[in-house]
Amino acid sequence: FFFLFFLLQNHQQQNSKATMTEVHEVKYDDGDKYIGQWNGEGKRHGLGVLHFADGSSYAGEFSNGMNHGFGVIKFADGSMFEGEFVDGKYNGHGVFTGKDKMKYEGEFQDGKVSGGGKVTFADGSPGRPRQEGTFQDRKLLTCGKQGAAVRQAQDAQSNAQRVAKEASALK
Repeated sequence: FFFLFFLLQNHQQQNSKATMTEVHEVKYDDGDKYIGQWNGEGKRHGLGVLHFADGSSYAGEFSNGMNHGFGVIKFADGSMFEGEFVDGKYNGHGVFTGKDKMKYEGEFQDGKVSGGGKVTFADGSPGRPRQEGTFQDRKLLTCGKQGAAVRQAQDAQSNAQRVAKEASALK
């Protein structure tokens, strides 16, 4: 209900001879730019940073051209997701912070809030009623403490930050 999710596009690569240990920079016709590792098929693979023409960016792990593994995506409006990606979508655990600083820590499935988690509003409050429990398709279904899911989300956030830092250091 309060998140706008983006499906990250898979661009056709311009260098099909690069390998994962090599770092290359590619500027795309649409204004996007990628700096990072590649596989033998010319797809983003390994660590990298993808800068989008709209000012958004993703730093983290890629697999066969898609955001896959731990990473951080920062949107042009100031919102961000730090956590796990599968095939270009939020999937697993992570932390989404909106441009208004409202935060969701918990589980995601197929790019949507789904599973255990909690919402913390910009003022630090959990809301009334408390927005913690089991979510499905971005809606709170059942209330209840979600300590394990929140801890896993925070761990995923830390891993994503570490990986994003490594990706951003590539030259």
